Amino acid sequence: MTTTTSTARLEARISSELHVMLKRAAEIEGRSMTDFVVAAVQDAAKRAIEQSSVIRLTLDDQECFAAALLSPPKPTAALKRAFTRRKKLLGDE
Repeated sequence: MTTTTSTARLEARISSELHVMLKRAAEIEGRSMTDFVVAAVQDAAKRAIEQSSVIRLTLDDQECFAAALLSPPKPTAALKRAFTRRKKLLGDE
């Protein structure tokens, strides 16, 4: 059984100096230049996506968040009504 993987082409113009650097790095790792560049770009893309989903808080914000978790405010009337509506909609009564 064979599987077909769809591919796309990526082209980029780079300086001669960068080309030499990439070629040397690929040789050091025993990879083809294409394999080296694809792996490096994939790692960079994963890091960028992961970093975009991380929430960074200042120390003050961290303390405020922790305090809210440890001592949450009492539910307001609006929140109680929302939970009641949710129970009715989902049939959790």
